[in-house]
Amino acid sequence: LGSGSRMLENREEELTTVRVQDPRVQNEGSWNSYVDYKIFLHTNSKAFTAKTSCVRRRYREFVWLRRQLQKNAGLVPVPELPGKSTFFVGSTDEFIEKRRQGLQQFLEKVVQNVVLLSDSRLHLFLQSQLSVPEIEACVQGQGTQTVTEAILHYAMSNCGWVQ
Repeated sequence: LGSGSRMLENREEELTTVRVQDPRVQNEGSWNSYVDYKIFLHTNSKAFTAKTSCVRRRYREFVWLRRQLQKNAGLVPVPELPGKSTFFVGSTDEFIEKRRQGLQQFLEKVVQNVVLLSDSRLHLFLQSQLSVPEIEACVQGQGTQTVTEAILHYAMSNCGWVQ
């Protein structure tokens, strides 16, 4: 056996599990109410700084993320998000559950794509609680921390587990 086949034996398969769960209505009953979702990530992939993380994001942050990924991915197709339905027929709970499933499918496809996985905005979105403007500043080197520091800071603070 050459050294090439031995290397394959040692390589454990990289697995990334991403779950969108626990939708919560924030500011319920007010005109600026919205739903956010818990994003749980567990991975052994070298692409990720933290091996487990848990953050809350709302739909419009997913919309921003998809736009950024599209901008940076060149010809690589970026998965679709579930629609922003204003004329939804059925219960709100049904709509929220359909959206949750759609957001999960979106993230599952994104983390399977090597090109999209190389975008540091995706990592900050999944592994820090930075706001969209803070993510932008961090990626452009205008934040107080590097991308890795921001993720590690969040991982160490354990905020992700309190929610």
